[in-house]
Amino acid sequence: MEIVDTYCEAFEGLVVQLMVTAQDAEFLTRAVNAFTALPSTVFGDAEGGIVRWLSDKETIDKRLGAIVQLWVTGTGKKATTKFYEQLGRRVRQGILVVPTTAVFDYYPETSKTKFNMMENIGHCGDGYEWIVEKFNRKLINVPIMMGYDFLIEEEITYAQGVMGGNLWLFCDSVESGIKVGREGVKILAEIDNVCTTFDVCSAGSKPVFPDAKYPEIGPSTNHPYCPTLKGRTSPDEFKVPEGVSSIPELVFNGLNISDVKVAMQKTIEGISDMSGLLKISAGNYGGKLGKYKIYLRELGLKRSYFK
Repeated sequence: MEIVDTYCEAFEGLVVQLMVTAQDAEFLTRAVNAFTALPSTVFGDAEGGIVRWLSDKETIDKRLGAIVQLWVTGTGKKATTKFYEQLGRRVRQGILVVPTTAVFDYYPETSKTKFNMMENIGHCGDGYEWIVEKFNRKLINVPIMMGYDFLIEEEITYAQGVMGGNLWLFCDSVESGIKVGREGVKILAEIDNVCTTFDVCSAGSKPVFPDAKYPEIGPSTNHPYCPTLKGRTSPDEFKVPEGVSSIPELVFNGLNISDVKVAMQKTIEGISDMSGLLKISAGNYGGKLGKYKIYLRELGLKRSYFK
């Protein structure tokens, strides 16, 4: 197995990290999936991901839970305003409507930047909401028809993080691509403060160039790396190595650059000996778009995979 001597290009973004809890796995899964569904930053909204699942011994209120993240690209005032709106929308429509759910701030470090959740979540109570103190935290109690009121922490931390860490997994078949990709997702699910926003991603994209055929689509398929286009594109464009039939991508965000590097290192080391994996690379845009360049050679891998 070879690693291409390249880098992934990552971006600045804003992030919240939350703990979501519920009385049982069915309600918890529904709420978490609804909150994190549709990674859609490209459409100007927000993207979410699951960091990891929690047992009832690990949560604040001793119920089943999960740690989730929500992100927007950018860090300025406009991004912050959009983020507050999107966070409120996702919580209201994805979590509040699921019975027995609660939301807690779970950012691991102290930060001065916080959203007060009364205006965009609390007022769902139509003026009948109130503040309660439980679990040594101030929570907004939103009365709902279910009879088990919705709780959300009054203040939620937001901070700058790193978006778009990625790995490309060059495999000898679709079956091995699925198997290797899923193992990579499992590894990422054991790493704190990192989420994967697309799970096993089947369609890596390329930037919207000025001469794009369909600019209204946004980022389109990265056609030089589509195995099924062999013989349908010019030899100069086609970049899929001989013997490669599948190139799944793993995309992940982390609270800081160290989290992203750790995720990349552990994922590579965890999948490197898997059958069907021929090569690992990463996606970048020539260093023109993202603030961060994360070189695979500088990840501190325990073995040398570079030729």
